[in-house]
Amino acid sequence: MGDTKKTYYITTPIYYPSAKLHIGHTYCTSVADTIARFKRLAGYDVRFLTGSDEHGQKIQRAAEAQGITPLEYTTNIVNGFKALWEKMHISNDDFIRTTDERHEKVVQELFTKAYEKGDIYKAEYEGWYCTPDETFWTEQKLGPNHTCPDCGRPVERVKEESYFFKLGKYTDQWLKFIEENPDFIQPESRRNEMIQFVKQGLEDLAVSRTSFDWGIKVPFDPKHVVYVWFDALVNYISALSPFDGDGELYKKYWPADLHLVGKEIVRFHTIIWPMMLMSLELPLPKKVFGHGWMIVDGTKMSKSLGNVIDPIPLIDTYGADSLRYYLLSEITLGNDGNFTLPNFVTKINADLSNDLGNLLNRTIAMIEKYHGGVITKCDDMDDLDRDVSALAVQTVKDFEAAMENMELNKAIKSVWAFIGRMNKYIDETMPWVLAKSEDAHDKARLQSAMYHLAEALRIIAILVSPVIPVGAPKIWDQLGLVGFGEATLEDAKTWGALPTGTKVVKGEPIYPRFEIPEMIEATPAEAEEAVDTSNIPPLKENITYDDFEKLDLRVAKVVSCEKVPKSKKLLKFVLDIGIEERTVLSGISQYYEPEAMVGKKVIYLSNLAPKKMMGIESYGMILSASDWEEHLEVTNIESLPAGSVVK
Repeated sequence: MGDTKKTYYITTPIYYPSAKLHIGHTYCTSVADTIARFKRLAGYDVRFLTGSDEHGQKIQRAAEAQGITPLEYTTNIVNGFKALWEKMHISNDDFIRTTDERHEKVVQELFTKAYEKGDIYKAEYEGWYCTPDETFWTEQKLGPNHTCPDCGRPVERVKEESYFFKLGKYTDQWLKFIEENPDFIQPESRRNEMIQFVKQGLEDLAVSRTSFDWGIKVPFDPKHVVYVWFDALVNYISALSPFDGDGELYKKYWPADLHLVGKEIVRFHTIIWPMMLMSLELPLPKKVFGHGWMIVDGTKMSKSLGNVIDPIPLIDTYGADSLRYYLLSEITLGNDGNFTLPNFVTKINADLSNDLGNLLNRTIAMIEKYHGGVITKCDDMDDLDRDVSALAVQTVKDFEAAMENMELNKAIKSVWAFIGRMNKYIDETMPWVLAKSEDAHDKARLQSAMYHLAEALRIIAILVSPVIPVGAPKIWDQLGLVGFGEATLEDAKTWGALPTGTKVVKGEPIYPRFEIPEMIEATPAEAEEAVDTSNIPPLKENITYDDFEKLDLRVAKVVSCEKVPKSKKLLKFVLDIGIEERTVLSGISQYYEPEAMVGKKVIYLSNLAPKKMMGIESYGMILSASDWEEHLEVTNIESLPAGSVVK
């Protein structure tokens, strides 16, 4: 019988080798890798693709400046890409380069097919071009002072003969497809943006250039090279070699199940790419998901600001698992994510070293101490045992559901809640007390407690393996198990699979603790001007302690933040308060950009009666401080976990 596994084809963008990759690229690829690993765990035949986009004027100019060929230039940088993915334990099945012969062949074939159909024609282009983004812009869509509306950098006026693709021809077909496939563009906010963009009208797209020659030649007119987006987007198909032999890979894996991309290139992947495929009469991918940006200390990463984070020193110091875990657990996929080094180290110490590491270390040490390292299978003996075995089964269900919905941080939270429960289970069963007893029931109870801890760790190792692929096998090894690579999600769904006689193997702690780096404080001014206090508002009348006790003040973490349409002041927050998420409106948009708030911790008044504003129910209030000169700052408590009570 043939292979009957369900297939799953997932791709990252192909990254542009103009410089080393930063932590934002690392985030995107880690998300894709985690999804790919989960799908393999769930029994799918997975194809995971990443790669490099190496053509275009920007690359040619950079290579000329260094006195080397464009291919030499890109190869040096692409080797760094591959080294980074190896350090991050990325499990891609293929790496496509747009300089590969296999890619060039498919681009030329598809370009010719669209031309012969009449969807590509030759004309003269005159307009504005952003070289860093390799994007053409009309006058109407430029930013101030003739800048690119995407990146803000100056654009160039170009005039040259080009081939054009008839985008507008497919507008109605595209709108119909989006209506019939509402999940094609995710998250929903990106879909709405793309629909509005298309409804405003599309101009035909320039798909070739003659002002430089670093690219794939148009086969029937070789003075032209294929424009970078028509070239780059085809990689998702060219990596499957559709014209080689019987096109087995293409037939097996296309259409792609998921294109994972940054939100700044959603437009190319959800409008241009589908319309190209409509012209070529090829199946469209099933889903395009646009993730958010990586924010560093409240500011979007930018080379000009000098806040681009190189992931390699982080990996070398803290390990690939630590970086993967932080990025995947801290960021809600689709939202922007905030990175600060102190928060990063605090998080990995708390979750990896303390919670998971201590559970493993204590369990292995106690099994060795009390039972010579040998595990004896035991059924539930009391309510505590029934509680943890039932929670294990439910955790697997919750984890699987969240992963299928691409709620990666929610999936991770469900596992860490179970880890926390098992640490509490140790304190509740008190094995050190049971071990001193000569009572037969206590001895049986001790064996049961050890088994429940080890079996919980077996299930945890399977569930966390897509997220922390270095540490998960080490848990398995210390439990004395073999064949970790063969474990599946089904193996985690059954409680009690750990056999009697399994002998644990004590090892080094899998996640060490790290010192928390200090925040860099702003340099104070040498001399402060005297402050006019005449406008300070008077103190309000006293309240009683009973009045104050009624206020439920909590530390909350900002999960997402966006402006409220048609409101000049309101920002819409989603807050994590430890036990649930709350939606809160706050009139601070003139003081804060939404993306700068993501990841911050704030003081939140949780028991204020809900109030509807602009059609949105706001539950509670974020505390902030305002001076008498109309400045305002949100109270920020970074060191406390979400849900902490403010007293």
